[in-house]
Amino acid sequence: MTLEELFNLGGGTASGTLKPQEVALAMSVSLALNLIIAALYRKTYKGTRYSQDYVQTLIMIGVVTTILIVVVAGNGAIAFGMFAAFSVIRFRRTLGQSRDLAFVFLAMAVGMVVGAKLYIPAVMITAIVGTAIYVLTKMDAFAPRRASHMLTLRMTSDMDFEQLLQPVFDEFSDRVQLVSVSSAQAGMMTELRYGMQLKLGASTPKLLEALHLVCGNNRVILTPTGNELDM
Repeated sequence: MTLEELFNLGGGTASGTLKPQEVALAMSVSLALNLIIAALYRKTYKGTRYSQDYVQTLIMIGVVTTILIVVVAGNGAIAFGMFAAFSVIRFRRTLGQSRDLAFVFLAMAVGMVVGAKLYIPAVMITAIVGTAIYVLTKMDAFAPRRASHMLTLRMTSDMDFEQLLQPVFDEFSDRVQLVSVSSAQAGMMTELRYGMQLKLGASTPKLLEALHLVCGNNRVILTPTGNELDM
């Protein structure tokens, strides 16, 4: 049994017999659906680091996935060779948000379904998932009940930070979680990181003023996170 026969046991049409119009149709449908996905991403994006490059790459990923599926359909030998080639590729781009990765998978999934010539299911997938994403975004579903913050501050090493900070936390916050404690400036300072959820109506300027007073006017950084604390 030859290698071609081994990987082609399931039968199917070899890539060499594909008609140009079939390839053009698959690529056109994939491009149209991935343009819709890209537009949906742009419409529902809420961050501050929107990337045109990422959106264009999203479209390319979907179309390229369609091309690969069309090429390897019914030809196990080519599929095995492409798998071996792509296994050595490493993608090192850092995505800005977790949802960015989900959109990559969505574009690839639609590209694969179109590549398998399942055009109606591909349209249905894009419509249903796209509608769900749009509705969830507009409803702001699963948002945290209240905005939380990450507090980073420094105190001299001789200070009892637990005793000094507790009254401030009791006055301004509902929940506080110590994340890390580390030494700084050759051991002369202690750097603390807390996750905290402020009380309703708590004044951020007054909180910072109280923290500066307790810390001896050392560095205090209060960063909104928008996430519920894991407590």
